[in-house]
Amino acid sequence: MSRFLPLILFTVLTNAAAQIMLKHGMLSVGGFSPTGRTALDFILKTALNPFVVLGLFTFVVSMASHLIVLSRVELSYAYPFLSLAYIVVTAYAFFFLKEDVGGMRIAGIGLICLGTMFIARS
Repeated sequence: MSRFLPLILFTVLTNAAAQIMLKHGMLSVGGFSPTGRTALDFILKTALNPFVVLGLFTFVVSMASHLIVLSRVELSYAYPFLSLAYIVVTAYAFFFLKEDVGGMRIAGIGLICLGTMFIARS
């Protein structure tokens, strides 16, 4: 199963990249307000935003690679690796988006990743 680790990690990284692109897109679109014309404007701005479109495309690539992984590797082995995207996304959010990432959040992500290491060794 470990021979599929590069493809699994590609899936993880494309998943994280998609999240980051979607966040950038939504930052430029702005907040949602569910009232009349504003909702339609929001939908159009979102659908036409290049970061959103690229993020969605990247999700498709990530899911395609995940399907390949699932055709060759046990689900209980492959799926927990997706949690590694938490590290990439959180680090990006902290360093580039200047989001507040507290100790409890880091500890929680650390525990999830520890569990992933146990699974990878099994």
